[in-house]
Amino acid sequence: MPGVTGLLIPLEWAVCLGEPASGSETAGSATGFPPGVENFCSRPIFPALGAEWSWLNNHLIQAIIGAAVVIAFWLWVAHAQKVVPSRRQFLGESLYNLLRNTVARDIVGHDYQRFVPYLVALFSFILVNNLFGEFFLFMFPTFSKIGYAWGLAILSWLLYNGVGIAKWGVLGYLKRSTIPAGVPKLLWFLIIPLEALSNFIVRPITLGLRLFANLFAGHLVVLVFVVGGTLLLESGQLGLIAAGGVSLVFSFAIFGLEIFVGVLQAYIFTVLTAQYVSSAIAEEH
Repeated sequence: MPGVTGLLIPLEWAVCLGEPASGSETAGSATGFPPGVENFCSRPIFPALGAEWSWLNNHLIQAIIGAAVVIAFWLWVAHAQKVVPSRRQFLGESLYNLLRNTVARDIVGHDYQRFVPYLVALFSFILVNNLFGEFFLFMFPTFSKIGYAWGLAILSWLLYNGVGIAKWGVLGYLKRSTIPAGVPKLLWFLIIPLEALSNFIVRPITLGLRLFANLFAGHLVVLVFVVGGTLLLESGQLGLIAAGGVSLVFSFAIFGLEIFVGVLQAYIFTVLTAQYVSSAIAEEH
């Protein structure tokens, strides 16, 4: 399927790193069927421009569309607000209050207001890009590409370390982050490297990996059931055709599970970010 629409459907002409397959794999790679690891590779929007433009790919466009959807949604629900809210205003206020009260206020605590915009934008952006995996035009969750998960993890890492340094100063923040209150000095040689590893390295790594792994695994399971069921239906054998039908029907349950996982992972990422901010600015550890 040519054009941008074809680029956004992952089962169409999937070519990894822009290198065409050779030999017996040419026909399959040209159509993207049967799928393989190449279905997770980004494909350049304008391959004729050469490798230097390979960064302008279908997944980047998908992330940009996700950002535009988030901005458009919040502008839409915030437009023409009234004392008696409409359904549109009620929807926006309910989602905003959920994130403001249960995440920002309850976790960050005092002075939580300044973090609400980031947490709301973070949750919204992750949720929209996760749900792209369930829409026919995209059928690919953006965060099953680990680079995008790393990007958000780095932003959250910069946020909680930045506010911690702003409040306590560089040396004060490092001390509070690596030496828990009440730890005897004899144990500092052991505690300091462990706390530094946990707070500055393990946190962003696990934050990004958790999001990526769940979305990657979910998309892979969907491919297995949908593609496997399609192959069984085309086998021509009655028993295999029945198994293929069952596989395709079961894939709908997998899609439902993926919607739940997408919402849950967006919430978990946002909650953990709020928790890290809270620990960075807390008066006591």
